[in-house]
Amino acid sequence: MNKRLWGFAAGAALAALAAVPASAHRQWMMPSSTVVSGDDVWVTVDAAVSNDLFYFEHQPMRLDAMKAWAPDGTEAAIENKSTGRYRSTFDVHLTQKGTWRIASASDMLMGSYDLNGKTERLPRGTTTANLAERLPAGATNVKTAEANNRNEIFVTVGEPTTTLFKPTGKGIELAPVTHPNDLFAGETATFQFLLDGKPAAGLPVTVIPGGIRYRDQLGQMDLKTDAEGKVEVTWPEPGMYWLNVTTPRVEREEGEGDAPPPPARRASYVTTLEVLAP
Repeated sequence: MNKRLWGFAAGAALAALAAVPASAHRQWMMPSSTVVSGDDVWVTVDAAVSNDLFYFEHQPMRLDAMKAWAPDGTEAAIENKSTGRYRSTFDVHLTQKGTWRIASASDMLMGSYDLNGKTERLPRGTTTANLAERLPAGATNVKTAEANNRNEIFVTVGEPTTTLFKPTGKGIELAPVTHPNDLFAGETATFQFLLDGKPAAGLPVTVIPGGIRYRDQLGQMDLKTDAEGKVEVTWPEPGMYWLNVTTPRVEREEGEGDAPPPPARRASYVTTLEVLAP
């Protein structure tokens, strides 16, 4: 990827990690079903970025990092991938009973520096460990951002299982108290969110029901995780919901001496949840 395209991709990734206002583009995945039964079943997933949840009117979601895991933790194939003008689609063959995870996750360090009167971007492959050696002599005004972005959905065949919820310790992750495929209108679900493997307090949580194209009110719920990283969501009605958790914006501290400033910590988590009628 050339420098111009890398800069565009980096900017887009950072934008995706920001707290999402009502009019912003939202990245999402929409499964054909979240709870299925049978011995030979499939799920088809639409993936896109759009203003209206869950409609195709802006751009497709890239599938480069898309992966799927069976209930026993083995990686499964992403099949029949296709990317069109407004959406991407793919299939997963659900060959095991239990809860499956389908996710796209990215970890990167992005940033820029000034050298000889010009602003240059950090090269691809830069990490917190090799940042100092990647900076040329004389670089000033170094700005960096560590970005972790996770977008995932869960599909259950038969009875729900929890084997796939072991955290990786990187970015924001869901450690459900209530299983994400066991949600009912009128009931309250409890989710716990971890940041780098630890319960994260004070994370902004946004929940928006789909179908916003056909109603006057957005129906957005703005919540925050408590001291244990937990949040409670009461579902007003059946349907598909978009849930987004982000790290809050904070002022970045300056580095000491000639060392570059530490990376700004940015992370985002997105999932699509189906709430059933009681």
